[in-house]
Amino acid sequence: MENDTSIGWSRISLFSKFQLFACLTWFLFRWTEADVHYYDFVLSEKNFTRLCSTKSMLVVNESFPGPVIRVHRGDTVFVTVHNQGYYGVTIHWHGVKQPGNPWSDGPEYITQCPIEPGSSFTYEVNFSTEEGTLWWHAHSDWTRSSVHGAIVIYPIEGTTSPYPMPDDEEIIILGSWYTEDVNKLVAEDLKTGADTPRSNCYVINGQPGDLLPCSRESTYRWVVDYGKTYLVRIVNAAMNAELFFAIANHSLTVVGMDGNYVKPIITDYIMISPGQTMNVLLTANQSLSHYYIETRQYDTARPDVTDYDQTNATAILMYSGNYTAPDSPFSPSSLPSYEDFRSANRFLDRLRSLASKEHPVNVPLNVTTKMYITVSMNQLLCPNASCDGINGNRLVSSLNNISFVNPSTDILLAYYRNLSGIYTKDFPNWPPSMFNFTQEDLPMNTTIPIQGTKVKVLNYNEEVEITFQGTEVLNASENHPVHMHGYSFYVVGSGYGNFNNETDPKTYNLVDPLEVNTVGVPKNGWATIRFKASNPGVWFWHCHFDRHLSWGMNTVMIVKNGGTPETSIRPPPTYMPPCTLPYITWVEDFDDSLGDVN
Repeated sequence: MENDTSIGWSRISLFSKFQLFACLTWFLFRWTEADVHYYDFVLSEKNFTRLCSTKSMLVVNESFPGPVIRVHRGDTVFVTVHNQGYYGVTIHWHGVKQPGNPWSDGPEYITQCPIEPGSSFTYEVNFSTEEGTLWWHAHSDWTRSSVHGAIVIYPIEGTTSPYPMPDDEEIIILGSWYTEDVNKLVAEDLKTGADTPRSNCYVINGQPGDLLPCSRESTYRWVVDYGKTYLVRIVNAAMNAELFFAIANHSLTVVGMDGNYVKPIITDYIMISPGQTMNVLLTANQSLSHYYIETRQYDTARPDVTDYDQTNATAILMYSGNYTAPDSPFSPSSLPSYEDFRSANRFLDRLRSLASKEHPVNVPLNVTTKMYITVSMNQLLCPNASCDGINGNRLVSSLNNISFVNPSTDILLAYYRNLSGIYTKDFPNWPPSMFNFTQEDLPMNTTIPIQGTKVKVLNYNEEVEITFQGTEVLNASENHPVHMHGYSFYVVGSGYGNFNNETDPKTYNLVDPLEVNTVGVPKNGWATIRFKASNPGVWFWHCHFDRHLSWGMNTVMIVKNGGTPETSIRPPPTYMPPCTLPYITWVEDFDDSLGDVN
């Protein structure tokens, strides 16, 4: 064996040896240079006053939004969550891929059970290729409305971002405000089958802004210096709304999205879906004065549905220096109206990955698995129309006509320990029947899904293409921001109407498609993504409208191990929040080569 090895090594070219040495040197450099950070998140109830009323709500470290996590690319963060609240909570690190470490991904009953009151749990958050802005949020009930914050990821030390160095930066988090206890409202609505509550207003960095009652003094203010350029990190943490955003009289240069770089585009406004993040450059080059930063909902439901949150949240960009402040800040004339789909599409159509030598794209070209997934609103029939949803029935939603049901123990533990009876491995690649998905007034039999805890299993390194198809079931079509945990993916195509598998693939962009972790599936349209299943684990897919998530527009992807320790799920940490198992028929050590044991 020694002779075989030495002969093989002698045949390797000098150049190949140099490449190997360089790779090993780079790996060792990164291993020694990557930093480890520690944070404590204390969850507790605190009173907050907005819109002239006060309520108690759960927050992290007594702040709303919560603390900012700052790292460099490739760092590791340990966050110990101390739950001093009244109910169980989990935390998700949105957009962080967590290579081989789904144990710290966070979605309730998918990768862990809740951190119960009076207990603590430490997350290990492993950064890899992400660079830019991501965010963290609660992933249990609707608690993320008050439990969320930004994640800032700087380039590796000694390197720079692919745009001129800004003079400073600002974080802007767009959120939702409910004057009542939103979890109680949602729990009652889910019990009765009714629609879930609309937010009472939107907020910018936790404040409604001075266009709304009792909000003038608390309006968020950002002071800038004339002539300086700022990197603005924008997070849409709203619960159920895509949002338009603009700053009066100032252009924005979009340079990043979802922890990836994009080709710079100059725009007067952006449209951002819940779950998404954007990095934009702003140069303070206007007359010394005050300028509104403003956001409002982009609504894609039927025109006759007008009960959405129509508030405009504002903050104020204020120039430093000596000048007379105006009676009222300038307003952004470029902010599109609530239902301006043309402006939304015009913005989205311009977004492309940077696709440079330093930040290349790697679009899978040898697809081994294709999926076509319908995204629908649905109903479950109630006896004698006794529920409070549409037609006296219960509102639900589905993917491929399957409305997901959370198990009572987490799927990751069940998969790792081969526990039976928790889920089934039969999430389908196709809808159960094909019809004109975008036709109005579809028949009753298209509106009723099946319920189940069905997952999709992928082999390691499969190259996957998924087309998400929006539908007009229940005449309830709208955009759907679909988020995938554990991965980013390339959006190779999108369009309106039913996907045509002969003509539409010819339009795919395989050169510089947008790389994101959350994609907006157009109202009555489709979006196609590609990714390589190279991150083993149990990963959640779901619509990032929380009302749709609560109704079952979710599924789980299990990516099997690759065959080496480096391509396998890591062993679980010594402590995970305990689950109550409904029943277990047998338990064995983890072996994902087993058949469909569930």
